[in-house]
Amino acid sequence: MPELPAPDYPADVRARLETDAREVIARYPDSRSALLPLLHLVQAEEGHVTRTGMRFCAEVLGLTTAEVTAVVTFYTMYRRKPSGDYQVGVCTNTLCAVMGGDAIYEELKQHLGVGDQETTPDGKVTLEHIECNAACDFAPVVMVNWEFFDNQTPQSAKRLVDDLRAGLPVAPTRGAPLCSFKETSRILAGFPDTRPGAVEATGGAGPASLIGLRLAKGEALPARVVHPRGESSEGGARDQAPHGGPQPGSGHLSSHDAPQQTSASDPKHPAGPVSEEGE
Repeated sequence: MPELPAPDYPADVRARLETDAREVIARYPDSRSALLPLLHLVQAEEGHVTRTGMRFCAEVLGLTTAEVTAVVTFYTMYRRKPSGDYQVGVCTNTLCAVMGGDAIYEELKQHLGVGDQETTPDGKVTLEHIECNAACDFAPVVMVNWEFFDNQTPQSAKRLVDDLRAGLPVAPTRGAPLCSFKETSRILAGFPDTRPGAVEATGGAGPASLIGLRLAKGEALPARVVHPRGESSEGGARDQAPHGGPQPGSGHLSSHDAPQQTSASDPKHPAGPVSEEGE
């Protein structure tokens, strides 16, 4: 049977959204360009982009619902079904996968009892595997509502989701303080983040990201000898740590030795940048 037209928002909700929409549309010379932020706006209303939200965007922009639907189904940041307060994404692209991302994702599926893009019964966490987050020097990376949680292990990732479900304070490794998915969507629509300290919070590039900048400035980097896996600098077999990787100080840490100890499990080797660009 043909699908019935989507219902409209209640009058008070529509009036509020129309006020916000006019502010968004005014930023662009062509109103059609406002579609992406408007989709974030309606996603902030219900936690996902509903048929009602798509109808609203089409009407205020003079588009067809088919045109709006084509955009919604293309971009993965728009949810098309109810989801959790916290979108927990595990990077499973090449480097994160090699460093332990696949193991983290499998552990979280078992721990939470959900699959990809499924939500826990309490409505708190939606799990998904995601593509590269451009944070390879902090691999493996988990994101919660697009905020970074770097150098994760299966154990630290399980603690993270448990704290989210329990309502305990959770702080990203870098970047702005964590907020709900609806709040994140409104910020992505282009509205100010009014939380104290949120705008000032930021994250810097890691040491691996800054090597190119240092070379461009003419700095001479120390020579580094990489020995074949399983051999020490003396040519002998390398001692193994309990988790399967090399013992500290036993040679070059290869990505093939994943998962490595991280700041979550090894306080003597904290993750994060040692300097900021320009310093």
